[in-house]
Amino acid sequence: MSELRDSAPLLDAYLSYFQSPRTPFTIPGHKQKASRLDSGLGAVVDGDTPLYGGLDEIKLTNQTLKKAEKLAAEFWGADFARFSTGGSTHANQAIVLALGAPGDKVAVSRTAHRSILSALVLAGLEPVWMSPEIDTSTGVPTGIGIKELEKALAEKPIAVLLTEPGYLGTLSDLSVLISAAHKVSVPVIFDAAWGGHFGFHSDLPQHALQLGADALITSVHKALPGYSASALLLAQGKFLNLDRIEQSFETTHTTSPAGAPLASIDGVRALLQTRGEELINNLLHNVENFKKVVQSEFALPIFLYPNDFPDGRFDASKIVLRVQQLGAPGVEIERDLQAAGIRVEMADNDTIVFLATLADMPADFEKLADALIPILKRRQSQRRESSTALSWSVVPQRGISMRDAYFAKTEMVPADKASGRISADLIAPYPPGVAVVAPGEILTEQILVGLAASKAAGVRIAYATDASLATYRVVIN
Repeated sequence: MSELRDSAPLLDAYLSYFQSPRTPFTIPGHKQKASRLDSGLGAVVDGDTPLYGGLDEIKLTNQTLKKAEKLAAEFWGADFARFSTGGSTHANQAIVLALGAPGDKVAVSRTAHRSILSALVLAGLEPVWMSPEIDTSTGVPTGIGIKELEKALAEKPIAVLLTEPGYLGTLSDLSVLISAAHKVSVPVIFDAAWGGHFGFHSDLPQHALQLGADALITSVHKALPGYSASALLLAQGKFLNLDRIEQSFETTHTTSPAGAPLASIDGVRALLQTRGEELINNLLHNVENFKKVVQSEFALPIFLYPNDFPDGRFDASKIVLRVQQLGAPGVEIERDLQAAGIRVEMADNDTIVFLATLADMPADFEKLADALIPILKRRQSQRRESSTALSWSVVPQRGISMRDAYFAKTEMVPADKASGRISADLIAPYPPGVAVVAPGEILTEQILVGLAASKAAGVRIAYATDASLATYRVVIN
């Protein structure tokens, strides 16, 4: 029995659909009866129903989605809210397409997700890159500094696009950045895919709209317990055209949205509204206790903590293990954990990220600690200095625009012949999906050597035409 359905219209509609006898002669083609054909297929699709003819009538007579989106806008303090079944990727693309005209400039954090870069290509907007500051002791990107933003604002961008929090849980000094942009009437848009839980507990950072931002995009399936590919776009209308955002959202969204992701967004909103502080408090307590248990076995600090950064600029629920402190290889530790039935969110040579959410219980953290401690002790060696990850350290060198590179004639060249050529691919270690090189940028020796080293260490290199990195797709001169 759901305690949320009375305050969550989409969740109630989803549950009601399966509690009512129906004989559908509409899509989806499985009719919630695929188990008649095959039990495995039925297990996957028979709990699926769409928005049209599922959560609402075919003609959207009940306006169930609009009611739920209005509740979300009110809860997050926004003028506008849309639910996406295409993840933060879709929401990022929708809002970028709504910003301006081809050739306009936008200031973009270099830690931006691949979806932002692809949106810039689609919209024909030109990025003014902003490089993050790097903490010298940990090698962790700590956000965009005010001087970097001011340098970008001097180029007269039509918007500022920030990725906050970063993949490792750090944040810029957001209030300062928002204020500086607003002084010149430039809107600030946040890809907060990893910060959906922000703003609802005093020990976590405020969310971007509470700090005065103009738009916030967050995944409901990452730090929150939503359905895969569920995401939320929230916006204010002072510096943004909400009608154009609506148009762009509909242009890029599926015309057959699945009901379960939509219902989950509504349910998660209701959960945060009714029990958010309690559940986040439990999460923070569990994370803190887990870190204490594991840390007690080792002399050097091996986790990132809020007090490693300025106040309010780290996600206290984030578990980031600094394996270089133990001289241990992160990718090999990941393999050991996989053999023990434990999956991690990300691992490279120096860092492992464990994603903890509201759904994790104390027993889950106990199981992780019991598996992790002996692996770390077995793998422990001589401490090594932290090397800044390639995704955070590359300073891009522009050859031509991303859009021109995307549509250019290209060829494949051997890796040893690629230095100095213009990349036609976006290439990124995944996770986190942060570009090392974007279309139109020059492949430097630093990039080529770094990508090869990352691949050799077992990191997945995504989006390259040749995943082996033996060859690179480049623009024909």
